[in-house]
Amino acid sequence: MSSKVKLNAIIDGMQMQSEEFDSFLNKETGEVVFVSSRALIAAEDGDDFDHLIDWEQEGTDITNDIIEHDDKYTTLPSEYEIDEYDMIERFCYSQEDDSIQGALLNAIHGRGAFRRFKDQIITLGVRD
Repeated sequence: MSSKVKLNAIIDGMQMQSEEFDSFLNKETGEVVFVSSRALIAAEDGDDFDHLIDWEQEGTDITNDIIEHDDKYTTLPSEYEIDEYDMIERFCYSQEDDSIQGALLNAIHGRGAFRRFKDQIITLGVRD
């Protein structure tokens, strides 16, 4: 990726996704783009965009670019595709110091795991 990407743009893109919209990251520009799911299906099928409503037709250039240059874009995951617990568990296991790893793994069990994890990464100095 040749461009910096703003984390807020990624978060906004993920939050804006729905059955009607898909979000993509342009890896060359770092821009997050939104595309109508109906327009994306039409482009994939090689259909024209005449049946789409006006606002869906406005994004046809981006939609076609996504289809023609799929290596240039990354589909952003939806909120349902992200497993926060799995992410923090993998982070815990990635710690080389056994005492830090153990403290973090103990923190993520039971009710309040996310709060305890946050407190522990600050206390242990591994937040960054």
